[in-house]
Amino acid sequence: MISPERFSKIRQLLALRQPDLTVLMDNVNKPHNLSAVIRSCDAVGIDTVHAVSANSSIKDKQKAARGSNKWVRLELHESIEKAVGILKKNGMQLLVAHSGNNTVNFRDIDYTQPTAVVLGAELFGPSDTAVSCADHLICVPMQGMVESLNVSVAAAVILFEAQRQRLDAGLYKHSRLPSSYIQKRLFELVYPAVSKKLSLQGRPYPELDTEGKILRQLHRS
Repeated sequence: MISPERFSKIRQLLALRQPDLTVLMDNVNKPHNLSAVIRSCDAVGIDTVHAVSANSSIKDKQKAARGSNKWVRLELHESIEKAVGILKKNGMQLLVAHSGNNTVNFRDIDYTQPTAVVLGAELFGPSDTAVSCADHLICVPMQGMVESLNVSVAAAVILFEAQRQRLDAGLYKHSRLPSSYIQKRLFELVYPAVSKKLSLQGRPYPELDTEGKILRQLHRS
């Protein structure tokens, strides 16, 4: 049974989520890097992370996330083309982190706009498809001998700039998710085992009271 205090904290978490800010990992192959990115996403209020990966078991290997993968949804896509298509359809500007030419300083971007930050594979960077679809190619300026940051570190640096801009713009002051979605996510986060069972059965979630208790009895079909 969840305590009223924890239920209130989970509701507050959802109230701060940013539905128009996300990350797309382009063919990531190292689960610990994806997990570290997910931790940063949770920290800045991202609700859903997108990934394209040849590693089909990547969802099961997010140990470095230390529980944050419970709070952030991960959507896997078959190809970068499909992932980009979905994000573009949702009106997202695509910011592709890139170490090549024609890049702009990541701080010069307006992150208060619907935004998807695209991060490439650990060794090879973003795919040609991602680069060709980018609205902006962004970089983190370097003043040392190293030429680039670890992908999870770069993600954190960029995302906290996005958070800073969004805080200044007041985008964290009011809930920006539909109430119906919040109620659905609340039930999934508070009762993960029950929600999984109900989803497999195609049954709707019961309502919760203000303390997180189920309002009506669940009956077996």
